[in-house]
Amino acid sequence: MLLLRRSLSPKPLSLSISAVPFSSTSAVDLLLPSSSYTVTPPIPNWPHHLHPKRLISLITREPNLDLALRIFHHASQHHPGFRHSYHTYHSLILRLLRSRALHLIDPLLSDLLRSRLRCHEDLFVSLIRHYGVVSRPNLAFKTFLSIPEFRAERSVRSLNALLNALVQNHSCNLVHSVFRSSKERFGVSPNVSSCNILIKALCKRNDLQTARQVLDEMPAMGFVPNVVSFTTILGGFVSRRDMVGAKRVFGEILDRGWCPDATTYTVLMDGYVKEGKLVEAVKVMDEMEDNRVGANEVTYGVMIEGYCKARKGGEAVNLINDMVDKRYVPSSALCCKVVDVLCCQGKVEDACELWRRLLKKNCTPDNAVLGTLIYWLCKKGKVWEARKLFDQFETSEPPDVMTYNVLISGMCEAGELCEAGRLWDDMVEKGYTPNSFTYNVLIKGFCKIKKAMEGIRILDEMLEKGCLPNKSTYAMLMEGLCDSGEEAEINRLISMAMSSGHVDSDSWVLVLTKVVCDLDSGESVLNRILQENPF
Repeated sequence: MLLLRRSLSPKPLSLSISAVPFSSTSAVDLLLPSSSYTVTPPIPNWPHHLHPKRLISLITREPNLDLALRIFHHASQHHPGFRHSYHTYHSLILRLLRSRALHLIDPLLSDLLRSRLRCHEDLFVSLIRHYGVVSRPNLAFKTFLSIPEFRAERSVRSLNALLNALVQNHSCNLVHSVFRSSKERFGVSPNVSSCNILIKALCKRNDLQTARQVLDEMPAMGFVPNVVSFTTILGGFVSRRDMVGAKRVFGEILDRGWCPDATTYTVLMDGYVKEGKLVEAVKVMDEMEDNRVGANEVTYGVMIEGYCKARKGGEAVNLINDMVDKRYVPSSALCCKVVDVLCCQGKVEDACELWRRLLKKNCTPDNAVLGTLIYWLCKKGKVWEARKLFDQFETSEPPDVMTYNVLISGMCEAGELCEAGRLWDDMVEKGYTPNSFTYNVLIKGFCKIKKAMEGIRILDEMLEKGCLPNKSTYAMLMEGLCDSGEEAEINRLISMAMSSGHVDSDSWVLVLTKVVCDLDSGESVLNRILQENPF
């Protein structure tokens, strides 16, 4: 009984801390205040003393957008005592706009609205302009309407940004409605720029009569029309191809004692160029120079295109040289047009000289210009000059697939298949993937020198790489195999072509005329083809 009583009696509880090892999630940790936890900052060297200007610097200098967002949120959630300002929100939203990350903007705007920070109109002007560029006029209008909710005031700046966004997206009827009701409904009085935007909208709608009426009524609204107002009307006449009306408006500008600016002259020149009246356009440009109004990049572009259209390569080159001397950089498309005109006139050497001159002036022509030059050199049979030009360009900028294709095609046409193969290898080594055009020009080259079996090998590689042949691929190989008498390969090729659905009537005519033309042996050949390829 004593033993039983001893065994049932409670034993004193003994706690030995050393006997219970603590884990990272022990009860003691759960009792610690949350302030003892630290969250690793998203970037190293996180500043101890963080203020809004420093955060803006971190956000704008960070190239990774996702990391910039994490920096923004870490500052408010985990940095002691930090609070976002309007400017930190503004800097991040601008960053998102530049990156076209529109889906991330609404949550930030909601946070900004809840913060009750006083905002400025600048943020919303940027948003409205960007929504106009990316063809989201509804978002632009919604943003304009929401400005007062953010404790900011609408002004004519945001109104004009909205009007421009609507014009950019062809909502011209809405422009007129917004303009008329801007004072009553939105509390914003329009200005001269607002009237000019309205005139532009009416001209785009081809309603020149109403546009002219707005222009005439501007003084009654308290606005004085300016050169931009008349230039916009002038542009409306040019769009109608009414050069008599355009010239009349130009005369009105001069009668008011105003000096037309570069844009006015350029719009008038563009009208004459489109009508094929290059002489009149040249007269306007001479008048522009006489009045000491400097030509701008657009002016040069209009006139150079006019000379190219008239096949006057020499004059186009002179203007491009003048343009470069004045530190304007001609676009790739413009350079291609000039090069094309020179080469069509047989002046390939002049085109190459223009290319070298542009290089010396640090106006590096791109692959499109190089491809045009190489195409024409190859067409003239100067494939090795084309290769030399290709090598010179390669030192400054890597050629693209199109440029490789043009040169490989030229080498194949000239029978230089070994060099074409070397270019192919070089292209693959640099990480470019040959496309169907690349394969086809090589197949055509081998078929041309009676090596159709090499063409079949290329076709097998083409299929292995997942590049689909087209009708011309099979047609070239059929003709090459027929000329080589490779009957067995013809059957296999027809099977492949039929299974892919790339056998058209022209291909069957080729088979019937070249393969089954011998009446004695043709019947057996035809029977075998039909047996192996049942319809």
